[in-house]
Amino acid sequence: MSSEVLPTVWFSAVAVLWIGYLFLEGFDLGVGMLMKLFARSDAERRVLLNTIGPVWDGNEVWLLTAGGATFAAFPRWYASLFSGLYLPLTLALVALIFRAVAFEYRGKIVSERWTRAWDWAIALGSGVAAFCVGAMLALTTTGLPLNANGDRVGGPFAWLNGYAVLGGVAVVAFALVHALAFLALKTDGEIRSRAHRSFRRWMPLGLLPLVAWVAVVQLADGKWWSWVLTGLAAVAALASWMLANRGSEGRAFLLLAGFLATGAAAIFSAVFPVVLPSTLDAAHSLTVTNASSSATTLGLMTVVALIGLPLVLAYQSWTYWVFRKRITVGSIPSAHNVVPAFVARIVTGRSPADGSPAAGA
Repeated sequence: MSSEVLPTVWFSAVAVLWIGYLFLEGFDLGVGMLMKLFARSDAERRVLLNTIGPVWDGNEVWLLTAGGATFAAFPRWYASLFSGLYLPLTLALVALIFRAVAFEYRGKIVSERWTRAWDWAIALGSGVAAFCVGAMLALTTTGLPLNANGDRVGGPFAWLNGYAVLGGVAVVAFALVHALAFLALKTDGEIRSRAHRSFRRWMPLGLLPLVAWVAVVQLADGKWWSWVLTGLAAVAALASWMLANRGSEGRAFLLLAGFLATGAAAIFSAVFPVVLPSTLDAAHSLTVTNASSSATTLGLMTVVALIGLPLVLAYQSWTYWVFRKRITVGSIPSAHNVVPAFVARIVTGRSPADGSPAAGA
């Protein structure tokens, strides 16, 4: 495989990894935000958590893999992007850490104050992470003020512009819509009915920011094949909404994923071969050629990816298949303390048995 082809192959691979992350972590983050926007009781919030409990950490692997692939295949792209966007990147990582800790700690103690605090950590962590990831991806396609060395020019908030806000809102809104489609597919009873109604109602509005992002990139850099992908995305979105109205939840969810895949592919293919545009001077932009690693490195990465990627896909597919059954409020066991009672009293200041203030509190 020639040295000109390998950078293109790995640009496509990085794009696929980001699309996979937005698809899998999209409904994952959305469910986290819906802990406060949708669920009406602790029982419903526990149902929401159990829909993503077996898979949320596996979904985040796609983010790590996308970052690692960018670092190995395009070190200059990685250096300019992550140093220029260190503030939103740090915020995203802190939000994901709080979210992960909340998943593990929320059910350890039966206390309204305890669970409410961790519910907010999950909801806010999911929202902040989704916004920051969207902002960073939007700026990857619209540009940063880069000089000839690939360094960002300006202060710590030089990245914060209308495109960043658009990308952040687009990912947050899509995650919420995607999560509603996922809950309609993964739950049963009242939660399923309410999620289905909310999905049909809010889907057109929730997809608008992402549609606007696609339109901005297409109008600036669109090519005939990226316009074809844009058209396919529009068809997939319309078909998803129509199928949702007919009660076909599984097909609606898959077509919504198709909308994301074709829409994101349209964005990445429109900016190709540029991987990070410079808003100061087009000559300073990073491309698949000047930002890539050596042909030897890319060749070795290709061999490793051909071996490892099928294994990862097989394992994750198996995980979703094992936990494919719908979840209801009735399938959730009664809450109970996991930690010793004296630890619960110290942490909450209340008796875990009856919720009354602990002695000496």
